[in-house]
Amino acid sequence: MEPGASCQAAAPLVERKFHVLVGVTGSVAALKLPLLVSGLLEIPGLEVAVVTTERAKHFYSPQDVPVTLYSDADEWEMWKCRSDPVLHIDLRRWADLMLVAPLDANTLGKVASGICDNLLTCVIRAWDRSKPLLFCPAMNTAMWEHPITAQQVGQLKAFGYVEIPCVAKTLVCGDQGLGAMAEVGTIVDKVKEILSQHDGFQQS
Repeated sequence: MEPGASCQAAAPLVERKFHVLVGVTGSVAALKLPLLVSGLLEIPGLEVAVVTTERAKHFYSPQDVPVTLYSDADEWEMWKCRSDPVLHIDLRRWADLMLVAPLDANTLGKVASGICDNLLTCVIRAWDRSKPLLFCPAMNTAMWEHPITAQQVGQLKAFGYVEIPCVAKTLVCGDQGLGAMAEVGTIVDKVKEILSQHDGFQQS
């Protein structure tokens, strides 16, 4: 998958795929990335790529993710001089929909504040807000219940982003309560719902 090449208009009568860019951050729920990507790939007509934070890499094996996976090093290795591509802009152009799952407390705070200090947050800061951006919060219950969390989630919604709410369960740390990422099936169903509202997308 070459984001820069895919930005150009498709040839007449050629159905181009709908591009979904998945962002994954350093929550334990990143364990579910392979399952989430597999679920998305079962939707006909979808092409998927992943942008990962460095901390998220702790929770999954790249060989279990059967799509192109980008991280911070890719952006810096790609750009050497002024004429070289800027990866976070190319990805922003390539994607028709962005899905951040899981969105941990740290990256939630960064996005709400406009901080863009890695590849993922740069893509989000540059995001075309006429395209859908879905986010799936995931964090410890105590972090979820902190007053700043509701403010930050509200800020993302004010940007026009769509929350896929977290759920209550026994967390990996042993605590019980709200904060777990929505189930993969719920997330995939929400993506399907958004796609059904997209004029140019026909599911076969």
